[in-house]
Amino acid sequence: MRLGIIAGSGAAAFLAGGQRLALAKGPWGDISGPVRRVAIAGHEVLLMSRHGEPGSRAIAPHAVNYRANIWAFRELGVDHLLGINTVGGISARAACGSLVLPDQLIDYSWGREHSYSGTAAMPLRHVEFTAPFCARLRALLLEAASRAGIDLRPGGTYGVTQGPRLETAAEIDRMERDGCDLVGMTAMPEAGLARELDLSYAICCVVVNQAAGRAPPGVGIHGEIASNLHAGLAQAERLVRELLSVD
Repeated sequence: MRLGIIAGSGAAAFLAGGQRLALAKGPWGDISGPVRRVAIAGHEVLLMSRHGEPGSRAIAPHAVNYRANIWAFRELGVDHLLGINTVGGISARAACGSLVLPDQLIDYSWGREHSYSGTAAMPLRHVEFTAPFCARLRALLLEAASRAGIDLRPGGTYGVTQGPRLETAAEIDRMERDGCDLVGMTAMPEAGLARELDLSYAICCVVVNQAAGRAPPGVGIHGEIASNLHAGLAQAERLVRELLSVD
């Protein structure tokens, strides 16, 4: 396995150390930030922060250059790509602090450059997307979680909103009626682009807050995020180490 990781909010834990790779500018423009080569569990892993390097000006979810990011990983020889995504929990199965391995998504975003197909780089191609996440990589992650005693909840539907604002309670109610368990802003077009490049792609979601209208009165979303982010990302890092040990 040649693993790449795209880390979301709070990515500093994944990006500590490592060698920054010098990359030529690709056909899709600038990537979010440097790709770092790090050693995890004796394996070489390539890491990128989706929203830019810690300490730099953060890139909003709708402004991320997803095409450039995914293309860079392909050019570096990655064949398995794991997204680490901080999300809000909608359904009871997505409690704060839990890790969830979704198997479906619904895309509510708009206006993003979402395809390579039909461009000079790729002829028109209608990719199969019934199952948006790689079954083999998901199975390896579940096996790793079992070995490490990590509560990784299998399955669930991730609803992708536009951001950067958070959702209204009515919007979350609609998403729940649509079948969404999780709400986040970045799984698309990332998943679709990875499929177009034949990369095995899956995401591990860290639930850091209850979605709008779900928290008890007086509980603020930002306070929830601050209290759940560090522990959730530490669990995700443990999962990655065990994944590499399994493989």
